Amino acid sequence: MSYILGFVVADGCIGVKRIRKKDGVKNYYFNITSKDKFHLEYIKKAMNAHQKIYSKRSGYAQRKDYYFIQIGHQEICKDLLRLGIYPRKTYNLNPIKVPAEYFPDFVRGFFDGDGTVYTLKVNGTPQIKADFISSSLSFIKFFNTQLCKNLDISEKTIHRELPRREDQKLIRYSIYFYIDDCEKLAKFMYGNNPKLYLPRKRQVFEKWKSIKRRHYIKKNYPSKIGWRLNEKALA
Repeated sequence: MSYILGFVVADGCIGVKRIRKKDGVKNYYFNITSKDKFHLEYIKKAMNAHQKIYSKRSGYAQRKDYYFIQIGHQEICKDLLRLGIYPRKTYNLNPIKVPAEYFPDFVRGFFDGDGTVYTLKVNGTPQIKADFISSSLSFIKFFNTQLCKNLDISEKTIHRELPRREDQKLIRYSIYFYIDDCEKLAKFMYGNNPKLYLPRKRQVFEKWKSIKRRHYIKKNYPSKIGWRLNEKALA
């Protein structure tokens, strides 16, 4: 459930279905969206849900296929509200506090929803890079502190990214992990032999283990600009 909570923080939302005029009681629903239909099937099974998974066109110029499931279970919706997932969470998401023993699962869920990982080359040297992204500065600040504390590394710089496309309206905030920190992150997220995860993202970390780096010499680059100018994805 901590994994699913993390996934909802990234790719879910909660809304008001209707308000009873008689007493003003609100009925809620929540959506979970993903471009990986099979993964929604796993989440659906884990929640013992019976709702249908629907498809929709989304993204820039409606070019991408996405899938979503909508659940109106009021007890679950109220649990999400108590945990800090509110309607229009894009604009009002605050720190989500998760018990320490479940935090790796929460991180993995958030990463599978709003994280990326890939291998590349910098000045001919293989590298790996992972990141988390959020539109909530207060959430990403708290998350950054908690995650880096668990990984026993220094807190990451939070990067502010302005909208780049017509379908992007909000400022987004990112934190980046490279090489050794990526390896710590992978161990933290997958070390408890989880059942719920996105295989395509975990496979990047697994592939990294097999990449030979015999002549690697660590260099201190003056800025992150060097990464952007020289990055080339590995085949």
